[in-house]
Amino acid sequence: MLPIQFLSEGDYGSMMHHDIYQCVLSFLIACFLSIVAIPVIINLSNLLNLTAKPGFRSSHETETPTLGGIAIFASTLIGYFLWPHSSNPVDANLISLSVTGMIILFFLGLKDDILAVDPTKKLIIQIFASMILVAMGNFKVDNFYGIFNIHHVPDYVSIPLTVFIFIAIINAINLIDGIDGLAGGISLIAGLGFGIWFIMNDHFSFGCLAFAMSGSLLGFLRFNFSKTSKIFMGDTGSLIVGFLLSMFAVEFLNLNVGYLHDPNAYFNAPIIVLVLLIVPIFDTLRVFIVRIAKGGSPFVADRNHMHHLLIDNGFNHFWAAFTLWMVTIMNTGLFFAFHGNITNTASMYIYIAMFVAYMVMAHFMKKRAVIIQEKKKLLKHPSLSRS
Repeated sequence: MLPIQFLSEGDYGSMMHHDIYQCVLSFLIACFLSIVAIPVIINLSNLLNLTAKPGFRSSHETETPTLGGIAIFASTLIGYFLWPHSSNPVDANLISLSVTGMIILFFLGLKDDILAVDPTKKLIIQIFASMILVAMGNFKVDNFYGIFNIHHVPDYVSIPLTVFIFIAIINAINLIDGIDGLAGGISLIAGLGFGIWFIMNDHFSFGCLAFAMSGSLLGFLRFNFSKTSKIFMGDTGSLIVGFLLSMFAVEFLNLNVGYLHDPNAYFNAPIIVLVLLIVPIFDTLRVFIVRIAKGGSPFVADRNHMHHLLIDNGFNHFWAAFTLWMVTIMNTGLFFAFHGNITNTASMYIYIAMFVAYMVMAHFMKKRAVIIQEKKKLLKHPSLSRS
């Protein structure tokens, strides 16, 4: 029998630094692999005519490859699996289950990018992939952190709620993937935010996966903004990234439940998640509300997303995406600067008020965009003004 060896404080510190270096290397290697793989995918996509054609909702004018998600998927997994991750068996089990869900969504997204999949079938498969983690990993949000005076919730609430969180975030990331750099940049910021917290609290398996995903997205953005070698992440990428962000969000909530006894935990973890994902959450809610208010289906596509409004108000792709990146970064920074001891219920009311303000601002932006488009038509066709 081998003797039990206890780690000294210095040994523990060196191990922790070793794990941090691995996470940083995973980020860099995933970024490098993404940059190396994407030109090959672009050439194959063009060769096989696997490109997106411009349409009425499109913000691009030329046919563009849509299989960037293949590079994101491969470089994320390679970057993560470069190192052994067995220090925490619970984390290892959850990540193994999440990789299974990722693979399912990878093939779903790949088929949808090439052949198109019925929306109902897509939803069923997303639920199935989410249930793998929820049912087999006992992975669920079962505490509301005192929001509206609700704390622990039973399984018949927590299980469907957790599945809803997965479906909502997956599709919210998919919905904001309408201009260059937006979905990739927002997901990169959120991934790094979750990853840094996981690393600071010794959950290196989750931290490494978050950093690997973020690195692959950084490599992807180099081509997503390119004029000569542009590629989109497609459903393959948005489904995978949305699924991983959902898992990070739920795990972040679960780990912070111990805030009463852990000085490193946050009592306002749900609000942090909502703020980190403020752009996809606000955009999806607003679009659905506007579509329903007009008597249409919330699932019928239109050009009413915030990124469309910014483009129609004269922004180019980079500045529209950059503006929404800064909305995420500034709101997160302001929250940490001023949250203090505000209760989660009060924070929720503030968040709702911010959404109302967002709705009002978007309304005026839409009206301004209509005026701008009318002026452009008159400039192109002066005869319309005389008629």
